[in-house]
Amino acid sequence: MSQKEVVLTPEGYKKLEEELNHLTTTKRKEVADRIKQSIEFGDLSENSEYDDAKNEQAFVEGRISQLRDMLSNVKVIDDRRATTSKVSLGSLVTLKDLETKEKMDYLVVGFAEADPTNHKISNESPVGQAIMDKKAGETVTVETPQGQLQYRILKISRNHKK
Repeated sequence: MSQKEVVLTPEGYKKLEEELNHLTTTKRKEVADRIKQSIEFGDLSENSEYDDAKNEQAFVEGRISQLRDMLSNVKVIDDRRATTSKVSLGSLVTLKDLETKEKMDYLVVGFAEADPTNHKISNESPVGQAIMDKKAGETVTVETPQGQLQYRILKISRNHKK
């Protein structure tokens, strides 16, 4: 089974590399120290500290494995080369909700980097899918569980935040 390509901005790639480095160099040792300490408390069958430390170890090792898999299948997009003629990965897009008249800026990123609370939407999200390859001035309809939403693409620019 081939793995899904992970598309990241340079900033997103750097964050994942830093997280992997932190987990493998610092966090692993901290968890191992916790396990060692909890063993010293004695009977492991009634030792919640030991159980907690082992659970944390499993989580850390799982995340390390996940990050390694993602980074082995990564495609870093050069968001400086993102076009302003149509929405693509790395585009900074200003949308206007046609019902509420609210304007929003979103950076279009791959699924691994999506963070809607920080205005980063995945190209695979409903809004991301609707706006991909569209031009400024176009109106898109997005199907949501609450019904249809309509947005007008006001502006497409490059992401200048580094």
